[in-house]
Amino acid sequence: MATLSEKEAKAYLNARPRYPIDWYEKIAARTQDHKFAWDVGTGNGQAAIGLVEHYENVVATDINEAQLKRAIKHSRISYHHTPKDMSEDEMVALIGGENSMDLIVAAQAVHFFDLTTFYNVAKRVLRKDGGLIAVWVYNDIIISPEIDPIMKRLVDSTLPFRTPIMNLAFDSYKTLPFPFESIGMGSEGKPITLDIPHKLSLKGFIGFLRSWQPAMKAKEHGVELVDEDLITKFEEAWGDENQVKDVYYKAHMIVGKFPEMRCESDQVSKDGNKELLLKTEVGKKQERRQPFDEENRQSKKQNTSEEDE
Repeated sequence: MATLSEKEAKAYLNARPRYPIDWYEKIAARTQDHKFAWDVGTGNGQAAIGLVEHYENVVATDINEAQLKRAIKHSRISYHHTPKDMSEDEMVALIGGENSMDLIVAAQAVHFFDLTTFYNVAKRVLRKDGGLIAVWVYNDIIISPEIDPIMKRLVDSTLPFRTPIMNLAFDSYKTLPFPFESIGMGSEGKPITLDIPHKLSLKGFIGFLRSWQPAMKAKEHGVELVDEDLITKFEEAWGDENQVKDVYYKAHMIVGKFPEMRCESDQVSKDGNKELLLKTEVGKKQERRQPFDEENRQSKKQNTSEEDE
């Protein structure tokens, strides 16, 4: 994730929706234990606060120090800055060690990660028995028939500035590699779609747009997508600038567990059992044919004797 200034981090915090409580309840109900959870790319700690209601200890990490400074404090949440040069071994030790996490969550974050490194660390720290990993993203916002078409044009204008990583979010995680076994809550290539209700003011909405990653990426290339002309259009479509609107963020989620390892001996055993079953079936068929064959043989013998007489 790009580094946000103090002002941008504040705007991001104000506009970012809170994830529904029932998400945490449903996921926590599927983990075997509730001792440790890891919120990766925690940002302002929003997901960490949701997790701490269901897990005894939450480790929350982020590469962005400006976000961590604004993170919601809690006695059972430990926040840690994780710079890019931190090794996998250092990360594993910081989080809690091998086979330590009951749940790993990456909320609106995994598409910014080095996926190879993240998945390597995740597989090391995730509990092999009963641990889960959940990733989700929201990539669209539904406000009103007047505002939505303007937002659609803004989204389309970001296309030249999107990186392949950013496109993972725009594609609703349908193209996100996810090397974990499905538990029925989305899977690789098939995330489940959910709504996140939120209330947003015009000021909060504009602040969100200015701190929005695609707009910031365009700005790095010298292009200001959220210019005064666009802001004026949003203001006119919004109506009363003091009105707080009910909006919906469209979210997409995948939840998985540590993949079961199938060794070669298991496959040989399965193949052997299959072969044995086939042989048994052949034997049974042969047994079923024996009385009929014996009857035919006796009949042919009798006919031959009669012809000889």
